[in-house]
Amino acid sequence: MTASLIFVNARVLTMDGRMPYAEALAVAGNRIAAVGDKDTVLALAGSETRIVDAAGATLMPGFVESHLHVFSGAYGQTLLQLSGVHGYEALKSAVDAFASERPNEGLLLAQGADYEILGRETRLDRHALDRICPDRPLAVMAYDFHTLFANTAALKAAGLLEGRDLPVGNEVVMGSDGLATGELREKFALLPVLDLRTSGGREMLGMSGIEPPVAPTPAEWRDDMDILKAGMRFAASKGITSMHNMDGNRHLMELLRDVEAEGGLLSRISVPFHLTRDMPLSELDRASAMTRDFTGDKLTCGRVKIFIDGVIESGTAAMIDDYTDKPGLRGNPIFDRASFREAAIEVDRRGMQIAVHAIGDAAVRIALDGYEAARKANGPRDSRHRIEHIEMIDPADVPRFAELGVIASFQPLHAPVGENPTSRSIGPKRAPYAYAWRLLHETGARLVFSSDWPIVPIDPLLGIQTAMTRKPHLPGLPDHRLPLHEVIAAFTSNGAYAGHMEDRTGTLRTGMLADLVLLSADIEATPIEEIAGIGIRMTVCDGGVTHEA
Repeated sequence: MTASLIFVNARVLTMDGRMPYAEALAVAGNRIAAVGDKDTVLALAGSETRIVDAAGATLMPGFVESHLHVFSGAYGQTLLQLSGVHGYEALKSAVDAFASERPNEGLLLAQGADYEILGRETRLDRHALDRICPDRPLAVMAYDFHTLFANTAALKAAGLLEGRDLPVGNEVVMGSDGLATGELREKFALLPVLDLRTSGGREMLGMSGIEPPVAPTPAEWRDDMDILKAGMRFAASKGITSMHNMDGNRHLMELLRDVEAEGGLLSRISVPFHLTRDMPLSELDRASAMTRDFTGDKLTCGRVKIFIDGVIESGTAAMIDDYTDKPGLRGNPIFDRASFREAAIEVDRRGMQIAVHAIGDAAVRIALDGYEAARKANGPRDSRHRIEHIEMIDPADVPRFAELGVIASFQPLHAPVGENPTSRSIGPKRAPYAYAWRLLHETGARLVFSSDWPIVPIDPLLGIQTAMTRKPHLPGLPDHRLPLHEVIAAFTSNGAYAGHMEDRTGTLRTGMLADLVLLSADIEATPIEEIAGIGIRMTVCDGGVTHEA
């Protein structure tokens, strides 16, 4: 066997407990051909072998991005981004410049807004947006994609100005004047405004689980493929070799299959079927078909995504007790205990994995109860069901993750920093159990870390640094930081396990698929506060170089 690619003089961090370190690694085809000392590995070199001198930098498994929205993340790069924008004048300046470049766009759409973009405890509404843009539909998406703020022109065009009856958990917020304030909470309130767009607009289709009502034109199909390719290139530049997408339908799967056929699938990607509350469970036939039809090592399904609640900032996360700053409010679950239990049993019976969005402690309990019911109804199996976010958890539910084998999926950059709307809603009494990843880790739960791109930047090294340096947002709270190797595992080997891929990826050992990342420095020797500044020198997925600095 002759190697196609060899790394020497590396600090090889294998994430394999049987041989944690090595100094060289060889790739042949799409597999790791050898891991060990320099002389042994170089014995596989031939005249065509590329030899890379790592110069003492870390070579490690490629990052597994365990929770992201790849299409909306990539498409969002074409929209007005408001991360870091604060104050009325800054917002108006950004919107004016964006609008001038798009004179014919049906909806001016911005993303990434802080809930307090206009100041502490000041809610954005249609009146403020009307002053900025009185004549054209304008909408500002909150950074978490759960709330949209629309001006009067957008509300009128979408038929929402006088309100609308929506499924539980979705809301057109109404003012004392009997008209909509401009604040739209959750998917079914947002979609009528998003439908006003005259360019793009297909990136949210996976969020609803439905297929496009009108087949895209060949030009639109090509545009969507190009957006996905751009997203893949960007992810590869961050060292990512596997993705667990968190929205999906067959439309997205077929787009990705065409991307793969053209060599543009630079990462393994798992896409779920999105089951919504209004769907009969017979719709899971489509999920089973997607699972049956996409079974490769690079493009798979096998998973169903469900939203149980919303988010803390908008008051739509389902809590056991009242929001501390909103007496009487607990948030209504999208799936109540009975409906989720029924769905979980059926998905589990079909042999698929479940990933649920559950942010409030009541939502987390509904998810755990459903998983327990599925195990009792169908018998134990290696299901690896997941709960995404877990921003709040009741102490009684902490040990249930390990007991039920449930994956705890966290996003380090979501944890609050200091006092903000999220920390005010949680309050000091519940704060010890907010974003409690160390607590769950210590009970034996399997942790995975990710970004939730485009909610926060897609950057595993920034995520690693954040998980290791997190400061309590209130005095006296538990220390939820984790040490380096546990954090790296949550971005690599644990992510592979969560995707049922640990026999092929997530560790560097002979015979595994060649998914790896070469950093620009030794991560173990880098001060913790500087880890995010380490560069990605090379990313390799399936044996091919997908990014090189």
